[in-house]
Amino acid sequence: MNDPKSVTDQKSASTAESKAALLIGDDTDVKEELSQILIPEGWTMHQTRDHEEALALVEEFPIDLVVTSRATSGKDDVELLRRIRRVKAHTRVIILTDESTPEDVIASMRGHAFGYLSKRFSAETLAETVHNLLESPAWDDGIEVVSATPQLITLAVRCDMIAAERLLQFLGEITDLPEAECRDVGLAFREMLLNAMEHGCNFDPTKYVEVCYVRTKHMLMARIKDPGDGFTLEEVRHAAIGNPPDDPLAHVKKRNDEGMRPGGYGVMLAKNLVDELIYGEKGNEVLLVKYLPGYEASSTSRAGGSNP
Repeated sequence: MNDPKSVTDQKSASTAESKAALLIGDDTDVKEELSQILIPEGWTMHQTRDHEEALALVEEFPIDLVVTSRATSGKDDVELLRRIRRVKAHTRVIILTDESTPEDVIASMRGHAFGYLSKRFSAETLAETVHNLLESPAWDDGIEVVSATPQLITLAVRCDMIAAERLLQFLGEITDLPEAECRDVGLAFREMLLNAMEHGCNFDPTKYVEVCYVRTKHMLMARIKDPGDGFTLEEVRHAAIGNPPDDPLAHVKKRNDEGMRPGGYGVMLAKNLVDELIYGEKGNEVLLVKYLPGYEASSTSRAGGSNP
């Protein structure tokens, strides 16, 4: 890492040939993880003590990535994100924090943070987020907030794998489910989201999938709608759910013959991980429903209370 006082002497390092990352604070683990990933890729690394110093450097030098400190709150980091956006619209920001609320996560999505890691933070999740950043092209964000509260979120999500993975990470930060339910819902949602992007959009990055997330006291629902014409019989043959009983791997050969990505188990997997999987009439929208612990007791109580 470079001492912040020496950054002025290193302006030439942040050229078109060498991108620059800025870490706020002095977190040894984060510093080591970023260095292992970025330096071999030709990035230069800088470090500052606080938000004000970081903003001053972003204003003066071409900084491509800012990573915040876990010592500051998500609310303060989002405010820094907004201030960065006013002076450098396309600088990517990854927020790390140990103090977060669902409202902070939503605000970070509105401000086009590249990633947000708090309760899901680990060296592995940070590495995955940074690798996604390195692989993503230099276009605008890809996750647009249409409207949002912690209980009801509507988004437009660009049809590419990195946007899908980033969305899953954001929603994982918002969702307050028990670990088992969070894992099941996340896997099911991922499979159906990728199905929509593949079959409805052909992973065309100019197209968007509509996602609606609803969290009630006793259930979680997610609606995914793609701009396509829905599933056809031919597309069902690409999936495990369409295999004949005597040939459970028929879809694998079909996908290989068609040059499609590995997979085809999405619908079958999702049906086993959530309680209800409901398709719309055209087949281009799907609703996933997961009932949470206590739902049956609550339903029984309501039913009992309605009796004379």
